[in-house]
Amino acid sequence: MVSLSLLGSTGSIGLQTLDVVRAEPGAWDVVALGAGRSIGHLVAQAQEFHPRLVVVGDPERVHEVQEALPGAAVASGPSALSEAAAMGEVAVNGVVGFAGLPVTLAALEAGRRLALANKESLIAAGPVVQQARLTPGAELLPVDSEHCAVHQCLRAGDVFTARAAMERVHRIVLTASGGPFRGRRRSELAEVTVEDALAHPTWSMGPKITVDSSTLMNKGLEVIEAHELFGLGYDRIEVVVHPQSVVHSMVEYSDGATIAQLSLPDMRMCIGYALAYPDRIATPFGRIDWAELRRLDFEPPDAEAFPCLDLAYTAGRMGETAPALLNAANEVAVQAFLDERIRWTAIPEILEAVLTDHDNTTADSLEAVMEVDGKARAAAAHVVRRFDRE
Repeated sequence: MVSLSLLGSTGSIGLQTLDVVRAEPGAWDVVALGAGRSIGHLVAQAQEFHPRLVVVGDPERVHEVQEALPGAAVASGPSALSEAAAMGEVAVNGVVGFAGLPVTLAALEAGRRLALANKESLIAAGPVVQQARLTPGAELLPVDSEHCAVHQCLRAGDVFTARAAMERVHRIVLTASGGPFRGRRRSELAEVTVEDALAHPTWSMGPKITVDSSTLMNKGLEVIEAHELFGLGYDRIEVVVHPQSVVHSMVEYSDGATIAQLSLPDMRMCIGYALAYPDRIATPFGRIDWAELRRLDFEPPDAEAFPCLDLAYTAGRMGETAPALLNAANEVAVQAFLDERIRWTAIPEILEAVLTDHDNTTADSLEAVMEVDGKARAAAAHVVRRFDRE
């Protein structure tokens, strides 16, 4: 039985991770759980899985959780989160946003396998995370469906075992569902509501990532993440809209052959892949009924209606702290939209304003990244006030 730490246990990724654990009895022992606000759900999870450590985001509620879980150690704070991430042989990082960075670093620096669902930490602190990946025993498996697909396609091409095999990779093609606004022109998007943006056609995700999907910023962040994960230049990473979300991504090789990974949209398959690698789980999450699958459509993304994608490419090519800045500004802008302070169309305008004013600095330490993150949030908050609907 492999020991497992699960951070962000009450969010979408956390809940689906526990589904995988339940489906594969005897495979994983949940030794640590951590969550931010959903204390009732966290307590129920701990009562079911009996972890040795439970981390609570709100320090004022530690005593409440301790009373409900007399057999577990309960803690709060950054050091407790890092301790939890390092406890298991495998750590799942399902924490939302930049707050997931300490979990990523703690797991890798402890030489653990990291099942990474928190793309923001890799995007914002790519050079710092790359250094942590050099720790003996450290292993990073992506949980995002697109990067999980790329990983499987590269594995099929023996890239991880064949010497210099990445030279034979011509390009990576990331697929995007297009979100709830696919096909709409920019002029038709000025008055879309929060409810509209959260109505994703194929995936069930948290509100932040669902809004990112609607703007295509999620895909832009995934482009940066693909660059960091697999080392390809931005000119060799492309995006294509695929509304069925069945082809999760593709790798084209130098001889013209393209290998794709297909399954029905179910994050539990990706989570199971990361947890069991190099083996596979026995539960067929995402199995396709080929008699029912009628068509697979592909189209280019609309850069005019969804400018966030190009902004992500720009920040990625700038490198250093520019991706951290874009990520932080996006979190602020998306939250302002969710709070109904700004229009959906203001999100890319805010990001462009912050990115244009950025004096790019070297991302050579965690402190440097955190400094830029703080400055970007302040700058974005200032720009948000210019677009405030009140």
